[in-house]
Amino acid sequence: MILFSTANCIMSHCARLVVHEKGVPADIEFFDPNEPPEDLLEMNPNGNSPTFVERDLVLYDARIIMEYLDERFPHPALHQMDPVSRANARMLIKRIDQDWYPLLEEVQIHGDKKAAKAKKQLKESLMAAAPVFEANPYFMSEEYSLIDCAMAPFLWRLPSIGIDIASLGR
Repeated sequence: MILFSTANCIMSHCARLVVHEKGVPADIEFFDPNEPPEDLLEMNPNGNSPTFVERDLVLYDARIIMEYLDERFPHPALHQMDPVSRANARMLIKRIDQDWYPLLEEVQIHGDKKAAKAKKQLKESLMAAAPVFEANPYFMSEEYSLIDCAMAPFLWRLPSIGIDIASLGR
């Protein structure tokens, strides 16, 4: 098993967290996104990160990789057990991907008014969510889950854009 990953890709970071949490015996191969290795391009012509390879299976979407690994290696379970909770978790991860990740990317890429506006929106959204963060040991749960694997890389990057998550709830 191989997980091709670029060092700074937030989506790869999510997949690597699942690999680590599950103890998956996968080799993680870091590559330069400007020069993807030939063996990666043979399996995934886009050469994007992350790409997971297991025998004849090639996956190159972080969320699909995360769910596949959770099903392939059932212990510890990172997805909720019942269908309703799983569906709600998927919706929450989708909201994180749609609402927060683009704002983070906007701040990281631009150094202008657009970035300032995105940073302000991000801070306001996180402040509104502060009670949710405080309600449980993990994000909306008593146990570490795929939601946390989606959130942790995002939260880890906030200090690099000048957002102190410890002060958001105050």
